[in-house]
Amino acid sequence: MSFDFRPVGHTALTLTSLGFGCASIGNLGHAVSDAEAAAVLDRAWDAGIRYFDTAPHYGRGRSEARLGAFLKGKARGDYVVSTKVGKVLRPGAQVAEADGFVDPLPNDAHYEYTAAALEEALDGSLKRLGTGHVDIVYVHDIGTMTHGAANARHFDDLMSSGLPYLTKLKAEGKLGAIGLGVNETRVCIDVLRTEPLDVILLAGRWTLLDRDAEAELVGLARDKGTSFVLGGIYNSGILAKGPVPGAWFNYQPASEAILAQVRDLEARAKAEGATLPQAAMQFAMTRPGVASVLIGTSSLRQLEQNLSAATSALTPEAAARLFG
Repeated sequence: MSFDFRPVGHTALTLTSLGFGCASIGNLGHAVSDAEAAAVLDRAWDAGIRYFDTAPHYGRGRSEARLGAFLKGKARGDYVVSTKVGKVLRPGAQVAEADGFVDPLPNDAHYEYTAAALEEALDGSLKRLGTGHVDIVYVHDIGTMTHGAANARHFDDLMSSGLPYLTKLKAEGKLGAIGLGVNETRVCIDVLRTEPLDVILLAGRWTLLDRDAEAELVGLARDKGTSFVLGGIYNSGILAKGPVPGAWFNYQPASEAILAQVRDLEARAKAEGATLPQAAMQFAMTRPGVASVLIGTSSLRQLEQNLSAATSALTPEAAARLFG
């Protein structure tokens, strides 16, 4: 099994078209052992995946530490790693759960977007990952969806201090690419209108079900030469499980209107000889300007299902009818 390599903006970086998102190995939703995390990373590597995305937010550093342990001993030029800044970790008390992650590392977490805070966050990530550099740094969770009214202050800190700091690191050759890692389109548009970005990691807003990004962001990114990495392509699971009772859409139980949309998508996919997850995956992998699609799981069974969906291309005619 192999995946093609795609460019990131105007940089020298390339990513495998399928990447591995490491939230799940940070104990998202439930705890997994170090051995289970290593096993799923091993299988992803054996399948040809060479792009791995993580963040301090994932288990308050546990995901980064596990990814670093896995990559130790592998040639640094054989893979690409991205992590995120904007959430600073400092030693704290052990808690049972934080932000949906079970048994996180004993750190407190603080959202800060100044240059000093981004430097502190990145230094911590490098230590946990056991590397001298990361290839891509995303600014994590900037936007009103996360911060509400407080976003005005955070956005000002980012634009006046944090983003110039990342731009300086890139100019010095210490980063390969910089971007945003978010699940809303508005903040991407606001940044791109005034500042260049190499790549946007967009979760859940350019999917078979939710095409919000197509209204304005996709065209703006194309004009600016900004690539996409797509996450959340199953919209919290509903495009993987289908319109079943209890299905979730974008972090909450799906409404009847959403369930009806998914029933229609599932029927249309079936008419083309495809499954709903296959259609969702192929939609994401065939969007113009997408450098990589992230899959994230701590389950070998689910990983195999995702690998199958990624390598089962639709005919151009079927894709045209399904995706419009």
